[in-house]
Amino acid sequence: MTTTATTTPAATSTVGALIRTGVAATLAASAATMAVAAVGRAAGISLDVADAPIPVTGFGVLTAVFSLVGVILAAVLSRFARRPRRAFVRTTVVLTVLSLVPDVIVDAGAATKALLMVTHLVAAAIVIPAVARRLAA
Repeated sequence: MTTTATTTPAATSTVGALIRTGVAATLAASAATMAVAAVGRAAGISLDVADAPIPVTGFGVLTAVFSLVGVILAAVLSRFARRPRRAFVRTTVVLTVLSLVPDVIVDAGAATKALLMVTHLVAAAIVIPAVARRLAA
């Protein structure tokens, strides 16, 4: 008697689910960071950094770019890491903390710096847990 086990479809659907979840979280995070920026601007917080204005859509675009980098990181870790969820969460938390450093040192007012930091934290709070749930513990 011969039995054959094929793991490729399961792995593909897992990576596919990871990517679908990551893209959905990216879209949600982009919308959320644009909303935070818009509310901040409406509240009178300047979106000027080094005397150059950041458009509200810029928050969404940069959130999307870096969130998708995180999704790619998750896909790579799902393939090569022994504990992909743990590796992803640790790596992305460190990267999130590092992403706050430019906000602290940028040429902008205190309120603008705080708003920039909040957008980073909002994006991370949306993307990291959503993607991490799709990774093997």
